[in-house]
Amino acid sequence: MTSETAPAELVRSKEKRNLFRWRPDQQWEAYLFIAPSLIGFTVFVFLAVAASLGISALNWGLSGPKGFVGLENYIQLLRDRVFWKAFGNTVFYIVTIVPLQLAIGLAIAVALNTAIRARDTFRMVYFLPVVTTIVAGAIVFRLILSKTGPLAGLVNGLGDLLNLPLAMPDMLGSTKYSKWSVVILTLWKNVGFTMVVYLAALQGVPQELYDAAHVDGASGWQRFRNVTWPLISPTTFFLFILQTIGAFQLFTEPFVMTRGGPAQSSMPVVQYIYDNAFRFTRMGKASAIAWFLFIFIFGFTLVQNIMQRRWVHYETE
Repeated sequence: MTSETAPAELVRSKEKRNLFRWRPDQQWEAYLFIAPSLIGFTVFVFLAVAASLGISALNWGLSGPKGFVGLENYIQLLRDRVFWKAFGNTVFYIVTIVPLQLAIGLAIAVALNTAIRARDTFRMVYFLPVVTTIVAGAIVFRLILSKTGPLAGLVNGLGDLLNLPLAMPDMLGSTKYSKWSVVILTLWKNVGFTMVVYLAALQGVPQELYDAAHVDGASGWQRFRNVTWPLISPTTFFLFILQTIGAFQLFTEPFVMTRGGPAQSSMPVVQYIYDNAFRFTRMGKASAIAWFLFIFIFGFTLVQNIMQRRWVHYETE
């Protein structure tokens, strides 16, 4: 290092040290503004999560802790038939809802990214369910799909009116179709969000790339496969992770529509956590299930984050 560059290096080193130094005259306002959110996160999220880890090692009932059980709550999960049934239902929701939501949302986004008549109106209509209260939507779907009630037979009656074979099975009372009723409601609720995110990604694809592919004689499918899909793959990865975590945490839709029935055929893991905590007052077991779910989601997300290198293409690469 020469004598001329030494003062500059010294100044940069001093500025770097001062960057992390407490300066009351410049930083206390920032901490004051973030204090409400920081205190709320610490008390209601961080401390609550830490407390749930401790509760998972206790036999915690309605009257409070009754003793330390260690890993017994976790070991019991391995023999819990209802837990594994709920976990299987959750896996079903993931493998059905997430691919359908991505495919339908992308198809609608591609269609509404073209110059069609009333394009803004269609965008608004598809997005309306996103801002609709999920409980209200679940109640309406329950009335439509139920075999009894004021809207019972609505689909069958519409089929008779149009002379179409729309005979609807017992979606809520059958163990075979109950999960599909939850899938239909979830798609109705969330496809609009997927569409909007994909629309933003599609509008960020440079038009000159499409023009160059068109000049080279690429068909519409080839342009989508070789131009559109690679450039929107980061958005697809983001939506995939977000929607998978959402499917793992599915609760309101099955709880309002089917209460997890019949015979736990539509019960997700989160509802089983709710039942153990607030119906059976097994706080220790409920906390153990919650931590099991957290570890599984964390591991799944970590694996996907590693595997994204094979199919996600970023512009900087």
